[in-house]
Amino acid sequence: MIELEVYAAGIRSLDKILELDHELEAIPGLHYKVDSNHDIIYLEFEHPAVSVQELKGIFAKLGLDAKFVGTIPPELNPKKTRTQPIRLPV
Repeated sequence: MIELEVYAAGIRSLDKILELDHELEAIPGLHYKVDSNHDIIYLEFEHPAVSVQELKGIFAKLGLDAKFVGTIPPELNPKKTRTQPIRLPV
């Protein structure tokens, strides 16, 4: 189980909660609950189905500025490719 907590000011509005529900229901293996008193969304993933950037995009689309609380699980960060330095013959 992968857990992530998101602070999103403005999620107290019922319209925003319904819009978020519509967006998040398309993500397989995601369970979530909204604490509208504190503008917090608790996300639980059965497996990594989206990246942090994709989640930020969903919140931005709804006009919400998502701030991730705590450490972001490495499974939700996109794989970074390592560049190799070019070595010139001496």
